[in-house]
Amino acid sequence: MEKQTVYKLLIRSFFLTLGMWLIWFGANTFFNGEVWQGMVVSKSALMTEYCEFNNVARFFHQRMNTYSNLAYFFFGVLILQMANEDHKNQGIKKQNRLESFPLLSAFMGLGFVYLSFGSAFFHASLTYIGQRVDMNGTYGITLVLVSITLYHVLHRVTFTPSLKIAWLASFFVIIVLFLKIALLIPSAKLLPSLILVMLIGMVINYFQFRKERLISLVVLSLVLMVVAIKIRTMDVQKMGCNPYSCYQGHSVWHLLTAISSFCSYSFFRFAGTTSNRSMSVSYE
Repeated sequence: MEKQTVYKLLIRSFFLTLGMWLIWFGANTFFNGEVWQGMVVSKSALMTEYCEFNNVARFFHQRMNTYSNLAYFFFGVLILQMANEDHKNQGIKKQNRLESFPLLSAFMGLGFVYLSFGSAFFHASLTYIGQRVDMNGTYGITLVLVSITLYHVLHRVTFTPSLKIAWLASFFVIIVLFLKIALLIPSAKLLPSLILVMLIGMVINYFQFRKERLISLVVLSLVLMVVAIKIRTMDVQKMGCNPYSCYQGHSVWHLLTAISSFCSYSFFRFAGTTSNRSMSVSYE
């Protein structure tokens, strides 16, 4: 993708995110905390899990932890635009494996947007249902990254149009099933396991196509995730905590995990095109 196009998409994503912030700001100004009354309060709220003050009088109970989810929205609309560009360029210029599957990028973009609204819903309301949607969005974006990783590791398989649809549908069903699975397996075990699968797959794909991949993106993604986990842990443990500050550790967690996830996506999306090194297997 040409630099001018990338800059155009970045600027458009910025203004779309700004527009969404204005909508959220207006909602937080117009509505109050009574909107969430009658809904089951989350365990997180009962135990005061995060540092930020829970202002039940406001529509956004946790203001900064809600607004910071716009980081996911920004990357989501950026990837959706990139998917649209890839779709328009099909058959016009040579594309890498992910560029030739724009629906998978669109799936990734929707995953970011879903997490943005899901996590914002949770921190705005601190309700049980909000927490469930938030976690499902977290698992969702991770599962989409796993699907992208497996799609590239299985580079010998030629994905026909019907197989691509089946691939997306199967992972969509898995994400829905995780609404139940997440209740059976602790997130402290399940989420790291999925991230580990993704990272192992990325390393494997790097050695499959070393000339076309940037291992620095894998390292950066991992480092950002580790730092994000550390900051989130400090926030939960109330280390350096100021409940009324504009700086909140969990908000930084949102920003760093959004960038980390985009780095993982970029590892595949901005890879060079590869020649057909080996015979492909096609499934009709």
